[in-house]
This record gives sequence, structure tokens and C-alpha cells, in this order.
Amino acid sequence: MLQTIEAVIDIGGQIRLLEPIKLTKTKRALVTLLNNEDEPMMTGIENALLSEETLGKDWNKAEEDQAWSHLQ
Repeated sequence: MLQTIEAVIDIGGQIRLLEPIKLTKTKRALVTLLNNEDEPMMTGIENALLSEETLGKDWNKAEEDQAWSHLQ
């Protein structure tokens, strides 16, 4: 079962959970860093620009042109 637990990470990389957790065995975890309330969120255009190169690799394939050719 996936479970989300709120935590804070200090500048030294130490993680402090903000709520108690009980585990019966060692678990793997993923850490997603969120913006603080005083940090601006990225705008849609910034997200698009950061994605453009990676998505462009797929968009520019001949198979992609073939798949969408019926719409032209």
C-alpha cells in the first residue's frame, strides 16, 4: 500500500517526519521536494520550456507523424 507522509528536510539533508509512522519492516521511499509557500511556483510556460527538448525527441519521430497523419 502506498502511503504519503509529510516531512521537512533541512539544508543538511536530514529528513524529519511531521507525523508518526509504524512500520513492520524496512520500506523504500521516494522524496519529492515541494516549493515552500514563499517560493514561486513554476509557470506553465516554464514547465513547457523544460519539457520541450525531451518531448521533441518523440514528437519528431517518423512514427509519430504517421500516427497523426489522418488529422491533416
